Amino acid sequence: MSETEQTDRRDYRPTHGERDTVLTYLRNYRITFEMKCEGLDAEQLARRAVPPSTMSLLGLVRHLARVEHSWNRRIMQEHTELPRLYWTEEQPDLDFDGAVADDAVVADAWESWRREVADADAWLAAQEDWGREIPAHGEPTELRDIAVHLVEEYARHCGHADLLRECIDGRTGQ
Repeated sequence: MSETEQTDRRDYRPTHGERDTVLTYLRNYRITFEMKCEGLDAEQLARRAVPPSTMSLLGLVRHLARVEHSWNRRIMQEHTELPRLYWTEEQPDLDFDGAVADDAVVADAWESWRREVADADAWLAAQEDWGREIPAHGEPTELRDIAVHLVEEYARHCGHADLLRECIDGRTGQ
């Protein structure tokens, strides 16, 4: 059995209904993203494999923690007063620019991502009305639109992660 087959924790059961489908796809993309980063050290995670881009796997961990935090806590839960994660006006690309090969930076990134995913999972699981409108960037936006956007965000970045991982050690798949 390959390493990928051993660690595959995705949910392959048939889904039923919009909410179940979206949440299952989101969960599977999160797992796939985490699997792309497994077994790498701080230097490998921070490696910018496609110069001149600042993108790295570690930057993606930080970016996705920021995305989860922003959409879940600041927008869906309407806690707009919370400071943004891995972002300042002076450094709007802090998620990628601050992704340096340091074990403490790696630990912080994973802790932030896991905390934000857990909070988003709990909040989304409790929502019954996916047609509920939430103010997002000045426009009323249905919860379903935001949830599907999160799937889109992960799908896009899982593709980036796949290419970055292949550049690091040749590992492909999932």
